[in-house]
Amino acid sequence: MLLFRGLFFFLLLLAVVCFVFYMGTGQPRYKRYGIVIVKWTVLSAFAFFAVLALERFL
Repeated sequence: MLLFRGLFFFLLLLAVVCFVFYMGTGQPRYKRYGIVIVKWTVLSAFAFFAVLALERFL
């Protein structure tokens, strides 16, 4: 559980770094990287917590 939580926050931090690079350089690829990282991080977090919820109720 601690590993997944750490990975989740590391990926969100990586997305923030991408957005900071975008603000600093103005290159749209950093914005795209940040959005992709956030999207997959949130989707994986939802899947992870859905599995936890299913384990608890089944």
